[in-house]
Amino acid sequence: MARPYGRFYHLPVALAALGHDVRVQLCGYQKQPSLEIDRDGIVWSSHDFLTLGIPKLWRTVESEVRAFRPDWIVGCSDAWAGWLAHRLSRSADCRLAIDAYDNYEAYLPANLPLHWLWRRAVRAADLVIAAGPQLAEKLGRSRQNPSDVHILPMCADPNFFRMDRGECRRRLGLPERATLFGYAGGWSKSRGSNLILDAFAAVRKQLPESHMVLTGRPPAHAISAPGVISLGYVDDAAMPVVTNAVDLCCVVLADTSFGRYSYPVKLCEAMACGVAVAASATAAVSWMLSDNAHFLARIGDSAGHAQRMMENRSMRTPEYKLPPSWDTSALRLEELLA
Repeated sequence: MARPYGRFYHLPVALAALGHDVRVQLCGYQKQPSLEIDRDGIVWSSHDFLTLGIPKLWRTVESEVRAFRPDWIVGCSDAWAGWLAHRLSRSADCRLAIDAYDNYEAYLPANLPLHWLWRRAVRAADLVIAAGPQLAEKLGRSRQNPSDVHILPMCADPNFFRMDRGECRRRLGLPERATLFGYAGGWSKSRGSNLILDAFAAVRKQLPESHMVLTGRPPAHAISAPGVISLGYVDDAAMPVVTNAVDLCCVVLADTSFGRYSYPVKLCEAMACGVAVAASATAAVSWMLSDNAHFLARIGDSAGHAQRMMENRSMRTPEYKLPPSWDTSALRLEELLA
């Protein structure tokens, strides 16, 4: 509610702007109170599993759905949302769509009953959407017709566009003349994030005045590494400034159940800002980058990533094939829901 961005925000808002009646129900896990607001022509309600408990949350959301009387229910965000949407669609006697941008089974790998409920929702859905072909193929294994999965790719929000690099550095208090590399993703084993430090250490042997700019909450050993500048938590509105301030963005993923099906929005944002990248060559990321070898390094190969960082750091006009905007994807979604 407090951070409207990405797929969950722009697609429903665009559908509402096209004249459709849209209601968004958000379900959290942070012991927050229920909340309802009216924004951008949509009623948004938020309920918490930990605050209400599953039975009461179910009754609350079901009551809202019955009052709204939808033609479609779209389940997105995680496996719990898929289960809930499936159950709600049966209760309200309406059609079910499942929209997946990650391999949600990787979020809770040991919760096998939830995986089964998720796959049952995917199998029962009238429409299944994935963020890319690799995830579509995986979801298709749960469908009667494995090819019956449609693709709506991830993209950057509209506030990501090319800005003056020097001005962005001044706003953030970053060195104006140094070579700056950036990493803004989550830090975890499933992403192979420590490779960034190994690659940057190799780069710094050749460029001792270079820096790695980190945002968010990286571990202490990353913050204390030589040459690292940690900006800490950066407000969403300022992230385009961070992206435009660096010479190159690092996109690192591992060969895991999460990494194989990840379509990083941070990669979309770098592409939208015209910033060079050095990225792990998972099948999903390679697809996003049109298999352009100039931007790709072998998964888990810190030396290969360092080489790409060195080669691409001075690239000012990288040639990317940008994904469709959220507004364009909403038009496609409208067709699929017709």
